Amino acid sequence: MKRFAVALIAPLVAILLAWPAAAQEWPAKQPVKIIAPFGPGSTPDMVARLIADYLQHKFGQAFIVENRAGASGNRGTDAVAKAEPDGYTIGVSIGGPLGVNAVLFGNLPYDPAKDFALVTLLVTQPSALAVNTALGVNSVSELIDLLKKNPGKYNYGSIGNGSLSQLAMEAIGLASGTQMVHVPYNSSPAAVTALIQNDVQVACLPAISLTPLVGTKPIKILAISTAQRSALLPGIPTLKESGIDVEAEAWSGLIAPAKTPEPILDKLRAAVTEALESPAIKEKLATQLMEPIPSTPAQFRARIDADLARWTRVIRDAHIQVN
Repeated sequence: MKRFAVALIAPLVAILLAWPAAAQEWPAKQPVKIIAPFGPGSTPDMVARLIADYLQHKFGQAFIVENRAGASGNRGTDAVAKAEPDGYTIGVSIGGPLGVNAVLFGNLPYDPAKDFALVTLLVTQPSALAVNTALGVNSVSELIDLLKKNPGKYNYGSIGNGSLSQLAMEAIGLASGTQMVHVPYNSSPAAVTALIQNDVQVACLPAISLTPLVGTKPIKILAISTAQRSALLPGIPTLKESGIDVEAEAWSGLIAPAKTPEPILDKLRAAVTEALESPAIKEKLATQLMEPIPSTPAQFRARIDADLARWTRVIRDAHIQVN
């Protein structure tokens, strides 16, 4: 019996003893791949490249970004879930693939709750509720009054079925008792163009896609969707301040495959937190209206759970479907 117990325990002891050594060596044997589940120029891609550059200089080892777009971020996020848990494949993902898409799509090729080690939250970026100026409203309350008087008359644009931009607008409709017609587009630029052309009259889109146009195009920003005002958008109230109890934060986080050794995760988390707190990266993020939000794994999980609770209700009550 003792011999049997030793046979069972010995491999586990060997693994535990190897973990600190793996952390000391990491990253050494090969380039570290950071998977971004959206295309070049997307928020996850931009953040991944900033981090990759910082870590490459810090460790003197190659960090490369690989874009694997498709299926609303599910394809690239799945690639992280199925990678070897050795610290040499990690990923930047967002709220949809890490939680809400399980409600929208039903069956994902991975389990968001079990297949990832959550390293740290990375950044948050506000969305902005904007209107075409031809609508003739100057505040959220004026917009809600107009929509209540004309149910179903006006269109809102989004970045696609099930996107945060649709979820936010449907949440606004549920909170205010108003109805609009949803018109999905395949990108922020396309939705913004529709808003400029008055094909849609309202949209809740990434603020960075709208702010450069205010004053030069027929667009007016009424509010932002974050819990608190943004220092990067002074003077713009939140939806909550404007009487609509809706939050819709676009955040991203760093993930690794489940069972990645904790010492490697700790080393990675410390290095990425250092990157996010560096003045140079903070300055670059600010140009894109992004704010760094490094976190613990528990805080990361709490963010996912809060999104799931918030958006599951909206998806159900607004009868949102991705197909």
